[in-house]
Amino acid sequence: MIQPVTPDYAALEAAPVSTAPFAHVVVPHFIRPDDLHALAASLPDIRSGGSFPPGALTLSPLMARLVTELEGPRLRTLIARKFALDLDTAPTMLTLRGRTRAKDGRIHRDSASKRVTVLLYLNAGDDTAWARHEGCLRLLRNGHDLEDFTVEVPPVNGTLLVFPNGPDTWHGHRQYVGPRHTIQLNYMTNDARARNELRRHRLSALTKRLPWVA
Repeated sequence: MIQPVTPDYAALEAAPVSTAPFAHVVVPHFIRPDDLHALAASLPDIRSGGSFPPGALTLSPLMARLVTELEGPRLRTLIARKFALDLDTAPTMLTLRGRTRAKDGRIHRDSASKRVTVLLYLNAGDDTAWARHEGCLRLLRNGHDLEDFTVEVPPVNGTLLVFPNGPDTWHGHRQYVGPRHTIQLNYMTNDARARNELRRHRLSALTKRLPWVA
């Protein structure tokens, strides 16, 4: 029987909310080292860039259980309490990334239909690229200068990053090309924009299953 991954919810509950450059929480080792090691052998085979819904991938039982866990009520409740939000009826949208392209990481804000962004990094910490600050997510003070950052989050060691979206939630990273495993979970609004994005998300799950799609 496969032992499921249990994230370190106590560490999330204890983590302080930082306010600069905008409200966010960083939780190192939200996925504990032993669990991260087990997941490393179970990561989906993603050979191209872009975000993939779980339905477009062949997930191992261990990874599938983690995806189900992350979309469950415990994480939702802790995040809602942490940021004083009502997320009870917020739809979720979850995607996985396995590779980063040269064009990825440009400065951006997430769409207005995404109320909260949750990023979980499943990469090992020994890649020299991270030491060169490549592919490390920066929380920025503005929307035009990648070097004007308050926080830099290496995408390693089961680190969790959570932030409510807003007009000033600029973020990006230095160019990196190569494997970079990330789970992104969003709590969405309930308006037409979110419904359209969720619809595109489901369509993406279907089209990415087609054999001619990279």
